[in-house]
Amino acid sequence: MNDDSIVYALDFDGVLCDSAVETAMTGWKAAGKIWNDMPKAAPTILIDHFRAVRPLIETGFEAILAMRLLFLGETVAGIYSDYAAKSQNLLQERQISTDELKKLFGATRDHWIAADQAEWIAMNPLFDGIAEKLQRLGQHSTWYVVTTKQERFVKQILQAHAIELEDEKIFGLDRNLSKPEVLKGLVQSHPAQTLYFAEDRLPTLLNVQKHAELDSIKLIFALWGYNTPEDKTLAAAQPFMLQGLEDFLESES
Repeated sequence: MNDDSIVYALDFDGVLCDSAVETAMTGWKAAGKIWNDMPKAAPTILIDHFRAVRPLIETGFEAILAMRLLFLGETVAGIYSDYAAKSQNLLQERQISTDELKKLFGATRDHWIAADQAEWIAMNPLFDGIAEKLQRLGQHSTWYVVTTKQERFVKQILQAHAIELEDEKIFGLDRNLSKPEVLKGLVQSHPAQTLYFAEDRLPTLLNVQKHAELDSIKLIFALWGYNTPEDKTLAAAQPFMLQGLEDFLESES
C-alpha cells in the first residue's frame, strides 16, 4: 500500500469514528430544546435503540428526530418501516426546518464541548486501530475526510487522537456539497492517481455509482460501520470492496 499513486477519501462516522452514542446524546439534548416533555437525560435503552436505527441516518441532525420518535414509543422496526414520513411529520408539527435543526444540533455539540470537552471526546472513540492506521497512512499517501459532519467536530476528534489533517482536506457539512460532488472534485484534482472511497452507508455508495464521472473510483464498503445485515447482503452483489476493520487501509491493489 506504500504508494503515492493512491488517494483515499474516507467517510468519518461509521468508518473512522464510532460516534453513535454521542450522536444519540446530542440528538436527545437538542430534542429537549424543542419538546419540553423530554427528560434531561436519555434512558440507556433508547441510546441502545438509536444505535440500531443509526444506519438510517445520513446527517447527524437527524438524531434529533430519531430520538424524539424513540421517546414517543416508536419501535426500531416501526422507524425502519416509515422513517422519512415520520421524520417529516415531526418537522411539520413543530414548524421547524432542517436548517434550523442543523444549527441546533451544532450549537448543542458546541455547548457540550465547552462544558466538558474530555467527556465529549470520550464519547467519540475511533474504531480499534484506526488512529494507528491513519498515522501510517499520512506518511505515504494523500487522504481526505468526506463526511456529512460539521468540519470543526471532525478536526477536534482527529486532533485528540494525535492525527493532523489540513482543513482543506476535510469536506464536511459546511461545504454544502453532496459526497458525489466532493468526489468529482477530488477526481479532477488527482487525475493521475487512483481514488479509493470508503463508506459504511450502502445508499451512499449506490448513489456514487449513478455518476459516470466517478466510474474510476474504487468503492470500499465498511462492514464494521452503521449498516444492517441486509445492507451487507446487497453490497456483496455489487462491485464494491467489502472490508472488515482488520483489513482496512492495509493493502489495496
